[in-house]
Amino acid sequence: MLKECNILRRFTCRRNIFIMYGVTISVCFFIYMVSILVLSSVTSGDAILRTNNVRTLQTSYDDVTGTDNTDISSNLNSGIMTSGSSDLNQRKEQKNKWNYNDKQGSLFLDDEDIAHQKKKSRTRGLHIDNKNKTKRLPNAIIIGVKKAGTRALLEYLRLHPDVKAPGPEPHFFDKNYNKGLNWYRNLMPETSKGQITVEKTPSYFVTKGIPERVYRMSKKMKLIVVFRDPVTRAISDYAQLVSRNPNVKSFEEMVFVNNRTRIVDTSWTIVKIGVYAQHLARWLEYFPIRQFHFVSGENLIKNPASEMQRIQEFLGLEQYITAENFTFNQTKGFPCYKKETKTSGWHCLNEEKGRRHPGIDHSVKRRLEDFYRPFNIKLYSMTGQDFGWS
Repeated sequence: MLKECNILRRFTCRRNIFIMYGVTISVCFFIYMVSILVLSSVTSGDAILRTNNVRTLQTSYDDVTGTDNTDISSNLNSGIMTSGSSDLNQRKEQKNKWNYNDKQGSLFLDDEDIAHQKKKSRTRGLHIDNKNKTKRLPNAIIIGVKKAGTRALLEYLRLHPDVKAPGPEPHFFDKNYNKGLNWYRNLMPETSKGQITVEKTPSYFVTKGIPERVYRMSKKMKLIVVFRDPVTRAISDYAQLVSRNPNVKSFEEMVFVNNRTRIVDTSWTIVKIGVYAQHLARWLEYFPIRQFHFVSGENLIKNPASEMQRIQEFLGLEQYITAENFTFNQTKGFPCYKKETKTSGWHCLNEEKGRRHPGIDHSVKRRLEDFYRPFNIKLYSMTGQDFGWS
């Protein structure tokens, strides 16, 4: 009897052991299957995400077309500005699409450019690293205006060791846009970390379609505009035209539709450029006013150091360019400059700068002043800056 009880006890013990093993194996198998399902779901999600990112990043940078010349309506002579609401709505709708694409990962600047633009330091320290130089897209663009002092401004900026600029005007956004972003980047000089790239093309400011294209490249682009009294600017532009074509008609014949009525010919490009408020309005559809810096062309001649102080602050540069870098050339009527205040000699702009203006009748100037006055007042309001023109 005792022997039978021991056999029964051993049997019960072995049965319990087998049950425990069975439960353990079942739990392990269940965990294994759950792990496989989770890993499969994550892998599938990553593949879909990568596919979506590739599709998004394949967005064409060259799908914007059209570089029509500025079209100023005939009612400019009455001082009225108009704009097409349908065109404005289309621009805003397209802009929203670009914002959405940016949120999804569509970047028109590479990661290196974005990191460079996000640098918060307002002082770059003038520490130039000659290693790891590369060509970068511009951090700022001088977009206008023609015959207002853009060339002088760029030359003054070149005095700063942390500023680099390409040689000739790139004209990428208005004439060479179909060549692509890589072509544009290759035009830029090599820069080190801590340096910035600035390009200048004055026709950008007055050409339709350019704000959209710049916005697509970089929503945070810094934009510099040099303004000059529009009447003086128009005469200077005409003087350059005469130097290249001595047989051109007189200024009076070209500026008016009819000399008897003295109606200003708003189809003449030299006149259209000076309607600054209308051109700026197109840019403000894409960029906030804080991303603009407006330079007085007159003050850039009279007091270049003060203008350069403000520009260096706007670009986040150390105050390297000072009054010691400039001297005034009484003969040319323009400042001359030098890079190293103690060692280098003075450099003046070429012979084209300071060209003598043709004599224009005072009544013609007064008529142009009357024409531009409402647009000048509008510009003062838009920029918060009074340029002091008549």
